[in-house]
Amino acid sequence: MKRLLIWLMAISAVTFAQAKISLPKFFSDNMVLQQQSECSIWGKADKGTKVVVVTSWDKKSYSTAVDQDGNFSVKVKTPKAGGPYDITFATAPSNPSSRRSSGLGLAVVLRNVLIGEVWICSGQSNMEMQMKGFKGQPVEGSASELMQCNDPQLRLFTVKRKASLVPVDDVTGQWSEATPASVRDFSAAAYYFGKTLRKQLGVPVGLIATSWGGSACEAWMKPEWLKDFKKVTIPSDEADVKKRQQRCPTALFNGQLHPLIGYVMRGVIWYQGEDNIPRYDFYAPLFARMIEGWRSEWKQGDFPFYYCQIAPYDYSLIGWEQYNSAFLREQQMKAEKMVPNCRMAVLMDAGLEYGIHPRKKREAGERLALLALANTYEVKGLPDFAVYSGVEFQGDTAVVAFDRSKEWVYFEHGATSDNFEVAGSDRVFHSAKAWVSRNRVYVKSDAVKHPVAVRYAFKDWVEGDLMHDGLPVSSFRTDEWESTLQAPSQTKGDYNNPQ
Repeated sequence: MKRLLIWLMAISAVTFAQAKISLPKFFSDNMVLQQQSECSIWGKADKGTKVVVVTSWDKKSYSTAVDQDGNFSVKVKTPKAGGPYDITFATAPSNPSSRRSSGLGLAVVLRNVLIGEVWICSGQSNMEMQMKGFKGQPVEGSASELMQCNDPQLRLFTVKRKASLVPVDDVTGQWSEATPASVRDFSAAAYYFGKTLRKQLGVPVGLIATSWGGSACEAWMKPEWLKDFKKVTIPSDEADVKKRQQRCPTALFNGQLHPLIGYVMRGVIWYQGEDNIPRYDFYAPLFARMIEGWRSEWKQGDFPFYYCQIAPYDYSLIGWEQYNSAFLREQQMKAEKMVPNCRMAVLMDAGLEYGIHPRKKREAGERLALLALANTYEVKGLPDFAVYSGVEFQGDTAVVAFDRSKEWVYFEHGATSDNFEVAGSDRVFHSAKAWVSRNRVYVKSDAVKHPVAVRYAFKDWVEGDLMHDGLPVSSFRTDEWESTLQAPSQTKGDYNNPQ
């Protein structure tokens, strides 16, 4: 063993370009591996050889044969969080015919590797939106944050956009330490998520962002997962993928997710849904199937999956006058109950009436981190998102109840709210007065003597004001009446792909 280490050290200056070993881009200098795990590392080398891997944190060596297609894979055991460390790869004959042929080949050395917590960050434009913002669409507080974001133990990796008809094996991107330059070009929501974990947990954090503005949920799924959704059309050729790009079913799973599968991580954060508003009616089962599929592929059990509910916005500004995005938010709320170890961060108070890309990315990232800290890392004393649980009708008044609300609900801007409506058996909704008593909201309208349904903030654009312990409550409705709204007309532009 000692002789092996000396030999590896002697050849460690050899560069990637000279080496016979090639690794996917996410196995590189500055990467983060998940702590206290068996982490898979894979790549390519000359067939007929074996690959020897040495990890500096424990001086252990691992060897594996290269198959006939030139592929190898090895699992290394990681310690508790720490670093930086090196990982050295070298080749050797698989079946040496003599002692003279048993020497090691050229080496690849990965440096400045940290052991900590790894999260995948995915979705469409509100996850992709960088700290620098989009053109004319800033991220709130970005200038202040960029002046103080240096953190060598927060590592960032952005997967370059790629839509593909078939699964690919690698991505384009590189690991970077958190600096003003790297954070500026990284997902703002993901950055605030990682920054919050770093501060609370005190360990290295690695974030892999793989997103594309305007992407459909269907684009992040395999064909077999979509067979039960008859409205979804699987692409037939490259021309179809090129035409539909990020909205093409399966195309982003193939191009931006498939290469990452097997990279051991703690969990996933997700911010997507706007593109699926026209198809809201089956979003909950579709989204649930996507999560189940990702978990099946990763083979890490029911890993944590935390996601943002889309924020309010006036969709008439992009030509969707006949649509109400509250139905999509409702589907997102339903998905939380359909999938284990899955929670939703509510953003009813963090929207933007005239912009589909809200500026409040700190709220999005920190609320995702809140869910992770409370549920994955079991940090005690943190607040929770209250959720509608039921309604009773007492004469002319509706009494609405909530779960997960130990501190009681309240209105953000006073003793009442203008965001409630009630309807009678005619299904016509009227504005209502609302007031709070302990953990109940009482709702009443002089225009409805016998209410049978209540809705809260059930509109495209609304400033949510029903709160619990500093966090907003999702929009909701007590009825199950079918929407009469039609699919939106042609949009005025690619709102999720402004650059």
